Amino acid sequence: MPRLVPFRLAAVCALALVVLASSAAAAVAKGPLVHLRVVGSGGKVLAQKKVGAGPVSIKASPQADCFGPGSGGSGENVTVKAPTAMSALVGASKFTAPLRPLLITDAFDFGLGLCGVGGSETTKELSWLFKVNHVAPELGGDSVKVKAGDDVLWALAPFPYPDELWLQAPRNVQAGQPFGVKVSSYDAKGKRKPAAGVTVSGASEPTDKDGTTTVVLQKPRRLIARNGEDIPSNREAVCVGGKCPRGVMR
Repeated sequence: MPRLVPFRLAAVCALALVVLASSAAAAVAKGPLVHLRVVGSGGKVLAQKKVGAGPVSIKASPQADCFGPGSGGSGENVTVKAPTAMSALVGASKFTAPLRPLLITDAFDFGLGLCGVGGSETTKELSWLFKVNHVAPELGGDSVKVKAGDDVLWALAPFPYPDELWLQAPRNVQAGQPFGVKVSSYDAKGKRKPAAGVTVSGASEPTDKDGTTTVVLQKPRRLIARNGEDIPSNREAVCVGGKCPRGVMR
């Protein structure tokens, strides 16, 4: 059998990568595509990506006992209703390492309970909040249906739950040229208002009373807004001089 010369070997590797990428894309594309954002302990963003919210199964974890004695999962595989906020999270955990382990309990008749995501776990002070299009439903995550294009947020936060920040920024800017960004906040009912006094990465000053501030970048960057216990904003990718952050198309 002839030996693979370097360029043929590179071609084989490239083909393998294409196949793997296609397989991953197929996994992501199951069910309606939603925009998922997951924020764990200390405001750490564990994931922000477009994922499918189709049917999925997961093993209920005996360690998911954050709801009290005897509330741990059965250890059996359970099917997550779809398309729901929970199915989007569980589906994403299959191919997103920072979301694992996912600690879910099936101990209750009314639905599944979430105790932990990627090492960020419920405590006496913190619990998992989820929102769909900036609104916190009064139902469990496996009961709230989602549709294509919805924004789904899961965040570990204190109760009463703080506001959620949302950042708007231009996609393309020029190096060294100031540009404006705007930060809004949403309460649990989805009421929106300008977020003043918020820190934005790359900005020299906090946001003003209108929720705006100015940023100057020399290279591509993902911007994020933070403010105390508020839930950190989405990460907005900004391209500079035609170059974009890794993984982002212009």
